[in-house]
Amino acid sequence: MKTSLRPVILGAVAVLSWSTVAAAFKVALSLMTTYEMLFVACAAALLVFTVWMTVTRSWHELKKLTPALWARFALLGLVAPVTYYLVLFTAYDYLPAQMAQPLNYAWPILLAVLLAIINHKPIPAVKYLGMAVSLAGVAVISLGGNSIEGSVSVLGIVLAIGSALLWSVYWLINDSLKDAVDEGAALFLTFLFGMIYLLAGCVFNPLSHLSMEAILSGAYIGAFEMGVPFICFGMAIRTTDNPALINQMCYLSPFLSLFFISLILGETIVPTTYIGLCLIVGGLVYNQYFATRKLNANKV
Repeated sequence: MKTSLRPVILGAVAVLSWSTVAAAFKVALSLMTTYEMLFVACAAALLVFTVWMTVTRSWHELKKLTPALWARFALLGLVAPVTYYLVLFTAYDYLPAQMAQPLNYAWPILLAVLLAIINHKPIPAVKYLGMAVSLAGVAVISLGGNSIEGSVSVLGIVLAIGSALLWSVYWLINDSLKDAVDEGAALFLTFLFGMIYLLAGCVFNPLSHLSMEAILSGAYIGAFEMGVPFICFGMAIRTTDNPALINQMCYLSPFLSLFFISLILGETIVPTTYIGLCLIVGGLVYNQYFATRKLNANKV
């Protein structure tokens, strides 16, 4: 099967964007608080989605919304961007980037568990191997953190894993809304509600006078963690004739991220980070492709 180049380029833009943001998180956190960072990033992302809605002439999508759907998007905006990113950014505040990033990447494991609970269907036995391998990777990274800084925050590890759980919850809610409006409108609504919550939160967390460097770093995160890559990845999936390839490209992101963490932050990447990340990704790949293929073969 010949894969067209345009979806691959769009997917590559998304993957490269996500690969840079772990380092960007640490840079921005050195300039402002987690709340300020999220406020600026969310505002920038909302601007990206507003422009996208205008360019694609998608404003009419909002007419499809019932009061119940408005309420569900309001809930989605509370889960992410607000709660998820506050927890994730706080984890980065406590941990080296090379630990926080791969621990957060374990969210598909938690999503599988949540789906099994919600759907009242046990996880297929063949997938336990992949989950065990990924969880072993989480353990290796968590235990190996002491070789990075001498003493690693347990709270930071809990927050990083908690952020993975919140991202799983986000995708569960988001999946239930996938047919409500198109993807661009859904992202706009999610970040619109997120911005409303963050504006209200300024009553309790007033913003300080931010430097231009801080604003630009937060805007970069909003554009290249929350905005542009979601649009590009969504377009890549919708237009490709080989969606498996586009999905597989995402597994490059955490490894590329270690390169940027080392280059920009100067962190020395320790062996346990490489080993743990390989285990996490290896377990996910096994479950997504090999275990699923085996299950499908048994059904025939």
